[in-house]
Amino acid sequence: MGPFDWLPHAPLEPLKLDWLNGVELAVLRLDRIDPLISGNKWFKLTEHLAQARAIGAKGVISLGGAYSNHLHALAAAGKRFDFLTVGLLRGHPQETPTVLDLKTFGMQLHWLGYGGYRARHEPGFWLPWREQYPHLHPVPEGGGGLAGALGCGVLVEQARGQLSNLGWADYDAWWLAAGTGTTLAGLVLAEAGAHPVYGAMAVPNDHGVARNVSALVQGGYELLETSRGGFAKVDPLLLDFIQHTEHACGLQLEPLYTGKALLALKQQIEAGRFTPGTRLIFIHTGGLQGRRGFP
Repeated sequence: MGPFDWLPHAPLEPLKLDWLNGVELAVLRLDRIDPLISGNKWFKLTEHLAQARAIGAKGVISLGGAYSNHLHALAAAGKRFDFLTVGLLRGHPQETPTVLDLKTFGMQLHWLGYGGYRARHEPGFWLPWREQYPHLHPVPEGGGGLAGALGCGVLVEQARGQLSNLGWADYDAWWLAAGTGTTLAGLVLAEAGAHPVYGAMAVPNDHGVARNVSALVQGGYELLETSRGGFAKVDPLLLDFIQHTEHACGLQLEPLYTGKALLALKQQIEAGRFTPGTRLIFIHTGGLQGRRGFP
């Protein structure tokens, strides 16, 4: 199942913004790899799909919310590459633009409520779903775990292969949004200590990102709490920053992940965290379909 020879290429582009103060910034455009299977989600899925193929599964079952980028990419991949998908959703039935897409892509949906979704980390959570769908391979929320992290390691190779296009011989660090920390862990594994990775957390400290990452890697990264009051919380400063950035350089952002991450970088540069001449790679993790949840 699945096109295991499909490896989308993310372009690395310079980003010119008036607040960089001499810091050189390039963005790895995962939002441009595909119209539907967008962002870091495909890379996190590749190893999970390989595991599914190895056990002869006919498809994948996973979890997410009503605007989940992960479920959106998974369902789109299932439709394009002809494997079954089932989504376990947080909350109660609603027809968001994302949910309508999931149905169009052919994903079978089950709504767990909020208490039922909170139980996803409890022992035995997957047992009834394995019994109901014995032919499907379960994938953690967001495509997490070691398999998800290993799939993201190729991003380091893709970025390094394009440095000469920028006139760079090397770079100093990575900067990206962190929702579960899986992509960050994958970068740390691939870097093997060569360059640090900074994760701007889209969720508060108590959401387990630090625990997720420390279970996969030891050192080589730093997490910053940049949720601005909680997951999916927005404020006028953030929305104004996103609008200004789009007008300034044409880079589309969304307010849950990439908008918060880039705003946090701006604040760190203004605080003197990075000196002029520092070369940073910012990962655009996609998720633009989620913009439909905001006015």
